[in-house]
Amino acid sequence: MSKSKKSEFRPDDYVVYPAHGVGQIVSIEKQEIAGIELELFVISFEKDKMTLRVPTNKATEIGMRSLSSPDVVSRAMTTLKGKARVKRAMWSRRAQEYEQKINSGDLIAIAEVVRDLHRTDDQREQSYSERQLYEAALERLTREVAAVSGGDEIAAAKEVGDVLISRAAAA
Repeated sequence: MSKSKKSEFRPDDYVVYPAHGVGQIVSIEKQEIAGIELELFVISFEKDKMTLRVPTNKATEIGMRSLSSPDVVSRAMTTLKGKARVKRAMWSRRAQEYEQKINSGDLIAIAEVVRDLHRTDDQREQSYSERQLYEAALERLTREVAAVSGGDEIAAAKEVGDVLISRAAAA
């Protein structure tokens, strides 16, 4: 365990936790758990009204990362513009893959899920589970886009929505 790895994240930093999306480090605290002194990141997920404690020495190992760069965000937007790639596999298998992509914390993979599950008004209705996955991916994408651009989730949602609408118009 190198000491330099730990200092990558600081209080007030926004981070992406793979299973929960964008959160903000509130503090770094020491706690004794099972007789072992641990240093923990305290991460708040305001939208979900949830607080998570992550051992500082495990943060990068479990996939916690800083926000994507604006370059990665623009690549995600480009991914959204692409043509949906829906495999001919059974829905349960595709749903598993989508779930893995959403929980990977990888912004490009999340954008792929949004692109593949997006429906325009003239397309067939989504099933309940498709809609759940789509909304989960869309929310993760929107939150990170908002956090990278400095704030407003409504503006980020509009930006993502505009990209999806322009893609549908071009199709």
